[in-house]
Amino acid sequence: MKYDVIIVGAGPGGIFSAYELTKLDANLKIAIFEAGNPLEKRKCPIDGDKIKTCINCPSCAIMNGFGGAGAFSDGKYNITNQFGGSLYEYIGKNEAITLMKYVDEINLAYGGEGTKLYSTADTKIKKMCLENGLHLLDAQVRHLGTDINYVVLENIYQYLKDKVEFFFRTPVEKVAKIENGYKIIAKEQEYECKDCIISVGRSGSKWMETVCKDLDIPTKSNRVDIGVRVELPAEIFSALTDELYESKIVYRTEKFEDLVRTFCMNPYGAVVNENTNGIVTVNGHSYEDPAKHTENTNFALLVSKHFSEPFKDSNGYGESIAKLSNMLGGGVIVQRFGDLVRGRRSNKARIQEGYVTPTLAATPGDLSLVIPKRILDGIIEMIYALDKICPGTANDDTLLYGVEVKFYNMEVELDNNLETRNKGLYVIGDGSGVTHSLSHASASGVYVARHIVKG
Repeated sequence: MKYDVIIVGAGPGGIFSAYELTKLDANLKIAIFEAGNPLEKRKCPIDGDKIKTCINCPSCAIMNGFGGAGAFSDGKYNITNQFGGSLYEYIGKNEAITLMKYVDEINLAYGGEGTKLYSTADTKIKKMCLENGLHLLDAQVRHLGTDINYVVLENIYQYLKDKVEFFFRTPVEKVAKIENGYKIIAKEQEYECKDCIISVGRSGSKWMETVCKDLDIPTKSNRVDIGVRVELPAEIFSALTDELYESKIVYRTEKFEDLVRTFCMNPYGAVVNENTNGIVTVNGHSYEDPAKHTENTNFALLVSKHFSEPFKDSNGYGESIAKLSNMLGGGVIVQRFGDLVRGRRSNKARIQEGYVTPTLAATPGDLSLVIPKRILDGIIEMIYALDKICPGTANDDTLLYGVEVKFYNMEVELDNNLETRNKGLYVIGDGSGVTHSLSHASASGVYVARHIVKG
């Protein structure tokens, strides 16, 4: 079967590539290959009753399927160049912001109308942070919520389904160069196309490395983010979340001068499991619907580790730490902050006696046996720093879930069109190592689609 464009991966990058291609040229024959399920069939079996922890499904419903790993996120689209990736280094700062705003307009048109756009502009919180050794990054944040995000994705799928041929539960095994384009091999079938867009997200990082090796595409080592997810009463962070919703705050530790940052803040949200290549890590969700709110706010504290020669396997390093957590806790470990600083493991009784009710059924344990000392010291420092602007952050009953790991693909060598040295082969989204967010990944998809149609 032959197509004009084949897209590998139905995450934000792939979806917005397909959307823009169909808008610009209705005659294009487009196919999307996705390892996971359609949106309506993506359901995690963990129900908190019969199934309380990850059972290692063949395809993780949280990570794979239409909408990618972002489908069940809390639907935060950060419009900024200060974080979320380095897309602007390829296409320019103004173009990157313009495309992110265009993505925002599409989300609003397909079900996101009425959701709030937050902004750090003119906030007094920035001054408060600076007075306490913290730095608030600038951004506009559109919060759809997990529920509205789902509606937007469903509406976009309804638009695309008759214009694009979808192959769900069809992981691509190989991408090969042929005379007039590319050949895709999936489930022992071959498909050809003139242009190929790869948008496999973070969960496809290992697969992407094999493609780069097969097609002789240079890569360079990226980073891995390692840390914990913090859960505490929503009132403690309400001064920040009520005004900004998502606060990206960076702290430089006194001891090692490492950078620790907040990530993926979920006011009135819930902590959840994630399964990446069979390794269970932790994440967080939140909903727009007040009926689905919890009493807690959760957010990640992450430390980025960049490696130099001769070590290149940053993802392998993060995986080894996550595997240790899985070994000791059977999955995610939870610990009270008070227990951590006292050098003792948490147990079921201490968790139950605490004033913070966990939103995830995790195994009480000791994170100091899992997370490297340098990283854990930085996280503890950051919690005390945040306590100065949000008193109560460093309370004994604050819960820490571990580990949270953000895997990044090795950065693929791309030109300013996000095209590899093999003409007609594009790599976009988080699988490229260039973007690290919903908004940047989506914008990269629009950008490549316009380039392809322009010819």
